[in-house]
Parts: sequence; structure tokens; C-alpha cells
Amino acid sequence: MTVNQISVFLENKAGCLAAFTKVLQENGIDMRALSIAETPDFGILRIIVNDTYRAACVLKEAEYIFSITPVLAVEIADETGSLYEIVRLLGDNGINLEYMYAFLTRKKGRAYMIFRVEDNDKASDVLERAGMHIVSQEELEEL
Repeated sequence: MTVNQISVFLENKAGCLAAFTKVLQENGIDMRALSIAETPDFGILRIIVNDTYRAACVLKEAEYIFSITPVLAVEIADETGSLYEIVRLLGDNGINLEYMYAFLTRKKGRAYMIFRVEDNDKASDVLERAGMHIVSQEELEEL
């Protein structure tokens, strides 16, 4: 079970992120999570939104360069050691973690992490067997 992440290429210059978020705001698209990685010339903005299809249509119309990638969203207890348990399970099962980032919700006592791994199916199976809750696209859109 995966959720859709949109990766957008933005120029690394003042005002580009503001212009991008304005496009989302004007079209009623809500970002649930985001991560920015940068190079000297451009940045990669990774976002999870409430409506991937609508966001893709809006971004295409606005001529942004983007891709959609399936990633895992995992709900964990918001307490010391919870992240360790997940990354230990992935490592112990030979699953390479390419990157990860957190996202916030209003659900008290819970934390949510986005994981990009080599094998989503294997990672999902390992984590579910260990009692972890993998968040679906539908659940994420309601958070």
C-alpha cells in the first residue's frame, strides 16, 4: 500500500517556492507533507497533497516539471525509539532506505513518516507483520 508523492523541480532562486505555493493555494490544494533537497541550481520539492490528480493537472497547466512516485506513509507512536524500530526492521530485512521525512497531523500522540525504499511491497509486508500501520492514500487525504 503506497501513497503518491509529487517531486517538483524548482529553480534555486528567491521567490520560486512562493510562486509554487501560490499556485497550490489558488487551486485549493493542501500540502500534507513536504521536503526540499537542493543543489546550487535547482531544488527538488517532494510533497504529499490532499488530491494528487488535481495537483498534477494544475502543475502541468502551470508548466512545472514534476514526477509522481509511490512511497510508504507509516503511522508510528510519537515516542522515543519508534523511528529506530522501523529503520532497524528495514535494515534487518535488507531493505534500502533511499530517503525519508516526517509530516504533521492533528492526531495527538502519533507521528507520520514518509519512506522511499527500494521495494515498497517488501517493506510494507515487513512493517505490517511487525504491527506497524501503513497509511493508505484515502486515509492520508482525510488527515
